[in-house]
Amino acid sequence: MNRKLIGASAVLGALALAGCSGNAAGGDAAGGGAADGAELRVWLVGEDTPQEARDYLVETFEAENEGATLVIEEQQWTGIVDLLTTAMSGSDSPDIVEMGNTQAAAFTSAGAFADLTDMYEELGGDDLLPGFVEAGSFDGAFYAAPYYSGSRVVFYNTAMFEEAGIEVPTTLDEYVAAAERLAETTGVSGVWYPGKDWYNALPFIWENGGEIAVLEGEQWDAQLSSPESIAGLEQVQALMATSQAPKDGDETDAWVPFREEQAAMLSAPSWAYWSIVADEDQAETALADSLGSFALPGKDGGAAQVFAGGSNIAIPAASDNQELAKGALRIMLSEEYQSILAEAGLVPALQSLGGDVAAATPELAAVIAEAAANAKLTPASPKWADVEAAQLLQDFFVQIASGGDIPSLAEELDADIEAILNG
Repeated sequence: MNRKLIGASAVLGALALAGCSGNAAGGDAAGGGAADGAELRVWLVGEDTPQEARDYLVETFEAENEGATLVIEEQQWTGIVDLLTTAMSGSDSPDIVEMGNTQAAAFTSAGAFADLTDMYEELGGDDLLPGFVEAGSFDGAFYAAPYYSGSRVVFYNTAMFEEAGIEVPTTLDEYVAAAERLAETTGVSGVWYPGKDWYNALPFIWENGGEIAVLEGEQWDAQLSSPESIAGLEQVQALMATSQAPKDGDETDAWVPFREEQAAMLSAPSWAYWSIVADEDQAETALADSLGSFALPGKDGGAAQVFAGGSNIAIPAASDNQELAKGALRIMLSEEYQSILAEAGLVPALQSLGGDVAAATPELAAVIAEAAANAKLTPASPKWADVEAAQLLQDFFVQIASGGDIPSLAEELDADIEAILNG
């Protein structure tokens, strides 16, 4: 078996040990929940959480817990499953962690998180995003709360579209053709598409009738080598051919080359809008006046099924600051904090605040709603995080971007995915 698969299988084993040995019941290191001198470590992943929300969390927490401090430690999405596993299996666990919604099931099923069932109602209850509640629950208990959600939309340079003499595409075939035309006429990437970006490949598989894997009885059947999936993967390979992005690069900060007009289109989470119209210093970019957006079109029109991105947050069972962590979690699920996320273009965990996204980015609101209506998730297996940790999809799409033979690569990938999900 591939060594990556062995390493991935060890992830859940380590998590199970962490869950069994953790402090799920919970007194704090400072003793009896006392805050004096305690430091709460919060792991946030990537740059999606805006600075205003981070400041609000720190200031509110420290005002509510005199003598305690809250430190935000930013991690990267690449390798986050292994990083979380290692951190929560040791003696120096963070106190609150963020993970991707597709990764939550692995951690909850392994017992790595504190049980939050008694907090469900005060954290939002039925107002919480239901799909993310499901991802953060296991065996009737609630472990990981929704944090934010979002769907991918296509941003485009209206000036480049005008130069190429094309309209907004209405089908997937037209989308691929538009990328090819834009690359020919503008000399830049038709669409910015780094090789490791598997998230943006999923709609092509789904829209052509394919699947990543389906559960048949008690066994998972990987289906990337099916004729339907291969038809979608051929479109992905054609799209990648229009891109000057690194074939071994990932989607991190993909909006930077797009806003610098190195590409005519970019498929990215809706919250990337703010990073496109303003740079790191909050200065307005040149693209701000030539920016359009549309929902990725389906195979036969309408909106395509796109990956439903987003995050869950939880308290590691191994945290020594259980009560303080619960207090910080209440802040992160409060209307005030979630409103800040919504104003930054993130779909908030509280459904009742969904209108705040439209208020913040009215030009994007209809596009976000159209994309979200058809959003879809990866296979609902607790072992799916093992697939992500093994970097199987990333490696697969790097080979496709490099011109690899799709049918043979897909057959090999199917075997590797089945080995993990059915292991």
